[in-house]
Amino acid sequence: MVLPDVVDRETWRAELAALREREKAATRELDAIAAQRRRLPMVALPDYTLVGAEGPVRLVDVFDGRTQLIVYHHMWFPGEEWQCGGCTSFTSSFTRLDFLDHYDARFVVVTPGPIGEALAYARRVGNTMTWYSTADSAFGADVDAPPGGGFSVNVLLRDGDRVYRTWHTSGRGVEQLTYTFGLLDVLPFGRREQWQDSPPGWPQGPTYAGWLDSPDIARLYGTAR
Repeated sequence: MVLPDVVDRETWRAELAALREREKAATRELDAIAAQRRRLPMVALPDYTLVGAEGPVRLVDVFDGRTQLIVYHHMWFPGEEWQCGGCTSFTSSFTRLDFLDHYDARFVVVTPGPIGEALAYARRVGNTMTWYSTADSAFGADVDAPPGGGFSVNVLLRDGDRVYRTWHTSGRGVEQLTYTFGLLDVLPFGRREQWQDSPPGWPQGPTYAGWLDSPDIARLYGTAR
C-alpha cells in the first residue's frame, strides 16, 4: 500500500498550517454563500395536498406548526422491492431531528410512490423520518422533483396559510446536509472514488462502490435484521 510521506513534526505542522489557510478561506466562502442564500427571493406555491400516514394533508399543514420546512425528495421506482440506495442511505443518517424544533423548522421525506408502499419501505429499511406521498399531487413536478426524476432538496417557508419556496438543490449540492462525506473527506484516502484527485497509488475504485445499498441499510437498521 502506498502511504503518505513521513516527515518530522515541524514539517508536518508547516504543511498543516498551509492547508488550514485554504480550509479557513473555504469556511468563509461557505458563510458568504449562506448569507446570499438568506437573501434569496422566494416564490409562492399553490395549496397542494399530499398524503401522509394519516391520510390527505395540505402542504401548509406538513409544517406541523413550524415556519420552515426542509423537504427531501426520495427517488421512487414503481414496483421495485429496493428503492434508490443513495436516497435510502442518505435519509437513514437522520435519526435525531428534534433539535430543529428550536429553530422553528421541520425535515420530512416526500416521494412520488404511493404512501402505503412508501411507509412499508421506510419500515423495511428502518427509516424513522416522517414520509409523505405526492402520487396524486403536482407538488413534486412543480418543484423540480417529478416522478422518475432524481433526488433533490427544497426548502419552504410558511407565513400563515401561505407557503413559499425559498431554496432548491440536487446532485452533489445535497452533500452539505449530511455528515457522511465530510467524514470521508478528512480520511487519508478520502472517498476512494476514481474521479477524485488523489496521489498515484492511492486506493480508488468506481464511483459509489463504497456506498451502502438499500439491502445493506435494511440489514443494519430495518426489519431485514
